[in-house]
Amino acid sequence: MAPRVVSMEADGGSRGNPGPAGYGAVVRDPDTGEVLAERSESLGTATNNVAEYQGLIAGLTAAAELGAAEVDVRMDSKLVVEQMCGRWQIKHPGLRPLAAQAAALVGRFSAVRFSWIPREQNRHADALANAAMDAAAGRPATAAAPGRPATAAAPGRPATAAAPGQPATTPAAPIIGSDPATAPASWEPRPTFTATRLILVRHGETPYTEQRRYSGRGDVPLSERGRAQARATGARVAELAPSVAAVLSSPLSRCTATAASIAGALGDVPVRTEDDLIECDFGQWEGRTFAEVRQQWPGEMDAWLASPRIAPPGGESFTHVAERAHRVISGLLTAYPGETVVVVSHVSPIKLMLRDALAAGDGFLHRLFLDAAGISVLDMWPDGGVAVRTVNDTAHLSTIG
Repeated sequence: MAPRVVSMEADGGSRGNPGPAGYGAVVRDPDTGEVLAERSESLGTATNNVAEYQGLIAGLTAAAELGAAEVDVRMDSKLVVEQMCGRWQIKHPGLRPLAAQAAALVGRFSAVRFSWIPREQNRHADALANAAMDAAAGRPATAAAPGRPATAAAPGRPATAAAPGQPATTPAAPIIGSDPATAPASWEPRPTFTATRLILVRHGETPYTEQRRYSGRGDVPLSERGRAQARATGARVAELAPSVAAVLSSPLSRCTATAASIAGALGDVPVRTEDDLIECDFGQWEGRTFAEVRQQWPGEMDAWLASPRIAPPGGESFTHVAERAHRVISGLLTAYPGETVVVVSHVSPIKLMLRDALAAGDGFLHRLFLDAAGISVLDMWPDGGVAVRTVNDTAHLSTIG
């Protein structure tokens, strides 16, 4: 059974500031003190504050993987605690993306409580961080904690103990991206020139769209109507954003063809494919009609509709698709600050992006309808602020028969 509440201690540091850096994090049962997970990683050359934020991100990721609902975060970094509580501004630009990643993770729990503790009460995480710093500096690893073996991980590969008696595993990639649930609240309009604008476009129609079939990883091309929709969408995007920094697309042809029409309308902006934008893998349901799946897999469909953590038989869960979507958004915020980017993808990734942008619950996924070639627009600020400008705009398709 997943623990409802866990406590998490994290630390990070560097020898030189900046210098050889690393972090450590420990997740415990708050009642027994039992260690449920450990994380440590060497970061190469970085600052103390960067390492401390990375420790927080790793610890929250571990707590999420354990299925915890609430987390008590204990750190000896006054800066990280105060910034995550919103009492101190995040002035250093290098820390803002890390704070956004941490905030996105906080949004996955029903409650996260931060508290500062003296270093002597953070010995376990501190020892893990020191072992990781030793590895970054090319020195023999120090002991992780009294009575425990050293656990310094190789650079870029954190060591994880999932639970007592279980083998160490490499953790899943952190869920990253801005989370409006923890972003600064504001009623006033914010300056759009400081935001990264994402124009989210679902690909045009395919034969599967018209036949109401599950269309995931299968490379189904655009229909004739879908190609007309793609051309109309290109013209509409050019009206919305005459200046676009990049066009990203799922690698499947129904998206790359739609993206090519948009890029052409923008003046031949290069199209870059991004694997994380691919549609959900529907496994055994691929290519089948909705009615066929309901008839042959009624129990599996009910479970899938009830939880984003459940995958279709042989397929992929929405929780995993959300992780991919977060990686895309985080990368775009870093690479294109204050610019406009067109993202051409599928129903599932776009719905998940909009769910998180609107701080909505999982039921949102089954209540939002996205038309083929529909356009949604998000503005995202460096401090985690989000404004949803448009959802599923299809006015540009009105002349297509």
